Amino acid sequence: MTILALNSYAAGKWIAPSGNTTKLKSAIDGRVIAELGARLDFAAMLDHARKVGGPALRAMTFHERAAALKAVAQYLNERRDALYELSYDTGATKPDSMIDIDGGIGTLFVFSSKGRRELPDDVIYVDGGIEQLGKSGAFLGQHVATSLQGVAVHINAFNFPVWGMLEKLAPTLLAGVPAIVKPASATAWLAEAAFRMIVESGVLPDGAVQFVAGSTGDLLDRLGSQDVVSFTGSAATASMLRANRTILENATRFIAEQDSLNATILGPDAAPGTPEFDTFVKEVHREMTAKAGQKCTAIRRILVPADHRDAVIEAISERLSKTVIGDPRAETTRMGALASLDQRRDVLEKAALIGSEARRVFGGDDGFAPDGVDAENGAFVSPMLFACDDPDGAEKIHSVEAFGPVSTVMAYRDLDHATALANRGAGSLVASVFTHDRDVARKVVLASGAFHGRLYFANRDTGREATGHGSPLPHLVHGGPGRAGGGEEMGGIRGVMHYMQRTAVQASPDLLAGITRTHVKGATTTSGEKHPFRLRFSELEIGQTLETASRTVTLADIEHFAEFTGDNFYAHMDEEAARANPFFPGRVAHGYLILSFAAGLFVDPAPGPVLANYGLDNLRFMKPVSPGDTLTVQLTAKAKTRRNAEYGEVRWDVTVTNQDGEQVAGYELLTMNAM
Repeated sequence: MTILALNSYAAGKWIAPSGNTTKLKSAIDGRVIAELGARLDFAAMLDHARKVGGPALRAMTFHERAAALKAVAQYLNERRDALYELSYDTGATKPDSMIDIDGGIGTLFVFSSKGRRELPDDVIYVDGGIEQLGKSGAFLGQHVATSLQGVAVHINAFNFPVWGMLEKLAPTLLAGVPAIVKPASATAWLAEAAFRMIVESGVLPDGAVQFVAGSTGDLLDRLGSQDVVSFTGSAATASMLRANRTILENATRFIAEQDSLNATILGPDAAPGTPEFDTFVKEVHREMTAKAGQKCTAIRRILVPADHRDAVIEAISERLSKTVIGDPRAETTRMGALASLDQRRDVLEKAALIGSEARRVFGGDDGFAPDGVDAENGAFVSPMLFACDDPDGAEKIHSVEAFGPVSTVMAYRDLDHATALANRGAGSLVASVFTHDRDVARKVVLASGAFHGRLYFANRDTGREATGHGSPLPHLVHGGPGRAGGGEEMGGIRGVMHYMQRTAVQASPDLLAGITRTHVKGATTTSGEKHPFRLRFSELEIGQTLETASRTVTLADIEHFAEFTGDNFYAHMDEEAARANPFFPGRVAHGYLILSFAAGLFVDPAPGPVLANYGLDNLRFMKPVSPGDTLTVQLTAKAKTRRNAEYGEVRWDVTVTNQDGEQVAGYELLTMNAM
């Protein structure tokens, strides 16, 4: 069989392995299937990323980067079958591979969608509201975020060669920062194949991505203050990398996702026979056997009410006994192999340590025979379930992670005891709770929220929509405090911010409007001969303003609006009751009547570039409007966001004032305008 030569991709060129290469073996039968180890010029790679890739990405708007992510995802999606075939030799079954490959591609799609919906069609991100720093409003403060001008170095783990790579690339590229990807060697042939497809797609600009098949050499010694290291792996390796002198001296950003002794809690209300109990058992079994337990989010500690411990052990053991372990390609196989023989040795050593404090109630090497495979050369291991009778006195149970199909059942006395045991993990990526009791859910959040990056609650109501204990989602933070590394990957736009610099800008309204391309109150406005609604998206300029005619609100208007809508709230219809209310001087106009009159004042009714009004944001009523008050509206184009070639979103600032120049209402109107 031909041995795959895994190439690195540096400065736009593929570089073959040479010299003393590292041989990579199949997890199924131990045959050599690939080799890696190229001599790379890391200074040149960093230079290429900083001088070529970075400027090209930063020249693209968030929306253009989001479109590139979508195009890459579509390209990979059409070529998944080739990746599935390569994935089998990592020990993964088809469902395991779908978590890795489909999950990674799905993450690209999600970040592309969020980039289009939540980020501007610009290269500057406005973060939060404006701070008025003086009485007159002539001096303002605003936080903005811009792309770091360095390189992101991604050091990935062996267990998810595709997802691990793509979940880091998605927020990095959306932020406009080039990346150098270093996969774990044990499964690098799958990562290299997916990366090669990304390059072959031709979607990303030159220098946006590079790939290291082999050692990182002196790469980390060359990083600076504008660079980022994003690492997934063991706590020991993370500590070593963090201690790099260059990283410390330059305060290089370091994101780590590392060891995690995740816990699951069976709620006090979830007795045998309840839907929660059944779901709990299924979830524990799935987390023990999916990817052969090689998931950073897998359940390592199982916390159950003391009265239900034996029932839980029996139910989990029964499901494990029916799990077919063998060749990942076989349709009957439900659990494949670990990633390598080294990994199997490590899991067995860690399981022995756990076994010094707990008794094994299922699994182990005794009589274990995987189905139809080379048991000696393949990295197969039996699922192992332990029971710890003294979880309070144990140490290794709460500190040793066997990165495989190994979990320990522990009994708790009450909910406080359960959360205390869960927190003994000293920080995890996720903890799950199976309960139908709202009070239990709240108590767990209060007692354990600070110790876990994610809390997953499941019960009979979540049903099939529940994603599972071990499924990180691109919308939510993936990371955890303490032992888990303190990092926060993904999390939607939060993940993008790891690769951007937040800067506090202090300026006049005019300058701030120019910087953010968003109209700011107090900034210069313009008015033209045409009504702003007569201008197409491409013609409309930020700051264009319409000052309307005025309209007087009468008591008859208020009464007609009440009769027409059915809103007869006393403040509009009962003079005596209204005066007794501290907020009103007497009968006042409905807030929605004010909105309706405002629209009547600024809307240009004829067909034109404004295709639709699809909502309003930040509505506030500042001052009551009494019969006899006269209203005027100022309509200002606040911001523009391009959606597609046919139409774009316009955000308008609407200010409604009375005859004394006092603002009575304000909001932001959203319209879709033809390009």
